[in-house]
Amino acid sequence: MHLQPATEPPPSVPGALRRKALFALLYLSEGAPIGFLWWALPTRLREGGVPLAEITALSALLAIPWTLKFLWAPLLDTLRGPGWGYRSWLLLAQTIMGLALIPLAWLDLPTHLGLVTALCLTHAFAAATQDVAIDALAVATTAPEERGALNGWMQVGMLTGRSLFGGGVLWAGAFLGQGVVVVALCLLLAGVGTTIRRCDLHEPAPPAATGASEAGFARRALAVLAAFLRSLRAAVFRWRIAAGLAFALVAGCGFEATAGVVGPFLIDLGYGSDTVGAFQALPAVVLMAGGALCGGALADRWGKARLVGWALALLAAATGWVGLTPPAVAGGSVSTAALYLGPFYAAVGVFTASSYALFMDQTEPAVAATQFTAFMALTNACESWAVFSVGRLIPAWGYGPSFGFMALVSLGALPLLLLLWSRPAAATADGSLGETSPAGIVRP
Repeated sequence: MHLQPATEPPPSVPGALRRKALFALLYLSEGAPIGFLWWALPTRLREGGVPLAEITALSALLAIPWTLKFLWAPLLDTLRGPGWGYRSWLLLAQTIMGLALIPLAWLDLPTHLGLVTALCLTHAFAAATQDVAIDALAVATTAPEERGALNGWMQVGMLTGRSLFGGGVLWAGAFLGQGVVVVALCLLLAGVGTTIRRCDLHEPAPPAATGASEAGFARRALAVLAAFLRSLRAAVFRWRIAAGLAFALVAGCGFEATAGVVGPFLIDLGYGSDTVGAFQALPAVVLMAGGALCGGALADRWGKARLVGWALALLAAATGWVGLTPPAVAGGSVSTAALYLGPFYAAVGVFTASSYALFMDQTEPAVAATQFTAFMALTNACESWAVFSVGRLIPAWGYGPSFGFMALVSLGALPLLLLLWSRPAAATADGSLGETSPAGIVRP
């Protein structure tokens, strides 16, 4: 498979389709472990009698590497050469991901929770690095005009992986053992790794690597990194970027808290793990995907900040609805769960797509990869602190009041949208985005 660099003419249709399939496969390999560790594992642990506080603490811990990945993202940009590029970083990360998962094939999860936590944390660090490498590889090897459609395929891959190895694993738990699931997950990672090795990915060489000796490369890499960090500091310390980072840290806490414990929540309502799995495998994924498609289209039509505000209000209302827990919902079927949680998951899709698009509008071209990673890292930080907090609130308050409180906290981020309302519209001479004044003049 031949992937042309972004500097070449737009690819032919077959080339574009192969590219979409490749990156959908990469995001499948990223989403599958997330589905297993963040969807299936909490439900399995709760079913095994592990206290909710310990489950949420584990989920929060696994989000920390995704929160801090912006700290080492510049290394993937600078520590590259003719024999080591984004693809090499990606393959290294996938190898560590698989090695960390293998012992879970025979360990009893509730009994060996400490060792399971250490293995999962190692996996999460490698998976966060894989995510940075995939996004950087996509930017380096695709033309700008195809990246919108490419991202759509990547999200399909992500949700498919989560569905198969999250809800699908729970639904098939009656006839699939834990060992089979872990082996299948490792085989998927190995298969994707083999595919990437055989693909002819043409990555543009970094300036520091061009014609450099080994010692010269090290010196030039440090110089490039220093210049990159100076640009990043200039980009981060602007009121618009600071507002975007603060919004990413707070706005999603209501839905992150609820989604983080939805498996244990349904178990405590009397649902079986197979029912929870069937719901998460199909209805939840379909609802989120449909919401994301609508949210992305409406954001372009109505304006991203405006739609994000409405989506956040809708999401807070849907989260409050989940917390009401009508008696008829307890111990129901997959269809009952879908009707009950449907508005919540659809709103999650709308908010996620529109807010990510808003963050892209705020990103400076000179430091796009690392700055967007910072926005995404703080959304992961939001998940971490929200899930940890709700795990402490539920034993004291119950599910309903805890969900409602977290939804109210998320609404506190609405004023930040006023600072993000006017979008950067053009690039200044130094390659950074300027801000459009009411008169239409671009100012840096």
